[in-house]
Amino acid sequence: MELKDIVAVNGKPGLYQIKAQAKGGIIVESLIDGKKIPVTVTHNISALNEIAIYTYEEEVPLRIVFKSIAEKENGKEAINPKESGKVLTSYFREVLPNFDEERVYTSNIKKVLQWYNLLASKNFDFSSIKEEEEENKEA
Repeated sequence: MELKDIVAVNGKPGLYQIKAQAKGGIIVESLIDGKKIPVTVTHNISALNEIAIYTYEEEVPLRIVFKSIAEKENGKEAINPKESGKVLTSYFREVLPNFDEERVYTSNIKKVLQWYNLLASKNFDFSSIKEEEEENKEA
């Protein structure tokens, strides 16, 4: 399982792994219950590899935030996303010290931690995440 194959489907809980191309979209499998569902162009999906978190200097890719959480937690699950806003903000500050507190809401932090914990519970290999995206350079 690679991060580029993991998506969030708007309006559906959890994360999904892309399994196959279909005529009108893609087939994804829930990481929560293993059920496969078709996702068409009418669904709004977000690839985790494309999501970034605002900091005061730049946007930091979600994969880097996940890697930072994994290093802090030794690949185990992070704190419960249902903690209070203060606890979540304090924890997130340890992971990403310069995150933009005006543009990153508690709900965003909860979502990041839910996703991280779901991936950790599936034994996702966070150490395989690359700092830089590998670009296909064609001459």
